[in-house]
Amino acid sequence: MSTTTSETPSHKESKGGLEGIVAATTALSKVEGTAGRLIYCGYTIHDLARKTSFEEVMHLLWFGHLPNHKELSDFKLALVAERTMPPMVMQVLRDLPASTEPMDALRTAVSAWGAISIKGHPSIEQALAVTARFPLFLAAFHRLRRGQEPLESRSELDHAANYLYLLTGQVPKDEYIKGLNAYLVLLADHGMNASTFTARVVASTEADIVSAIVAAIGALKGPLHGGAPSKVLDMLNAIGMVDNADSWLHNALAHGERLMGFGHRVYKTEDPRAEELREMSRLADPQGFVLARHVEELALALLEEQKPGRRLYTNVEFYSAVLLAAVGLIGDLFTPTFAMSRVVGWTAHILEQVHHNRLIRPEADYIGPTDLHFLPLSER
Repeated sequence: MSTTTSETPSHKESKGGLEGIVAATTALSKVEGTAGRLIYCGYTIHDLARKTSFEEVMHLLWFGHLPNHKELSDFKLALVAERTMPPMVMQVLRDLPASTEPMDALRTAVSAWGAISIKGHPSIEQALAVTARFPLFLAAFHRLRRGQEPLESRSELDHAANYLYLLTGQVPKDEYIKGLNAYLVLLADHGMNASTFTARVVASTEADIVSAIVAAIGALKGPLHGGAPSKVLDMLNAIGMVDNADSWLHNALAHGERLMGFGHRVYKTEDPRAEELREMSRLADPQGFVLARHVEELALALLEEQKPGRRLYTNVEFYSAVLLAAVGLIGDLFTPTFAMSRVVGWTAHILEQVHHNRLIRPEADYIGPTDLHFLPLSER
């Protein structure tokens, strides 16, 4: 029986993970890995994180420009008007076991909401409607699993502040609001990452906007994409105090363990988002920041010493974990909160994809056998 295989690609070179392959053109964000720069619609992420609200960045990514005062006021009113929880979706969340992972609860709630709410071609109105509800779905499930009743949104609170209020029932401190707002701005989009690519693939089939978003949530859940920030918190908690850091890090590297929050698939220098989150973490929790900063400095020195030339620098996950913990979130809410930000980028890419659509249909190089001899079932 022949088992001939095609050991080389039939007509073009393939790359694992599509590395270096251009899959689309976009005017939304530009990632410059070597320079350590991130740009949204022409604006550096540093200016946006320090000087804008998340609502302004939503407007920028969906409409292509930063809003003026009237546009921002109207936009916020429209966002607040969408902060409603359909009874059917609330019942779905109530029926989920308390042991359900929050990302699974979010995916389920978005899907249920889309089934009763979304019809027709993807639109900015749909993007705004689903984005407005992400905090409601997450906070409602979180409170239900703790035996607490979900809360109603407060119209005077912006997106970041309302989310923290819905989780805790307390109006958050200004430094918490500022920190979470910056986090949401910084994570809103990031080129053709795995979940964004997933959303664009689904959108290219002319599926509805919620189908594309649900698929993107699934991609973001994976630990190689969005599911790792809580592991940074696990590492910092395991170290516990400044005096333990040196021995803990040396021991981890000696046993071949990965130091969480360092290295990035694209950035070959410090992640520009980490630079902004570092300062926000210091403001939100000055005491906790001392340990995080000490661990970061030691880890960078050890990685340079033991893995020279690897260019392993602080990535967004490290200070995302520090900041999200500082504002009161527990570890399993980190990735869904990431989704609460990235849904803006997903929807912007979906809208961009459908505006000039072509079905995304790449090829695969077949490397299996081609001339096996078929035997009937009775002869096998």
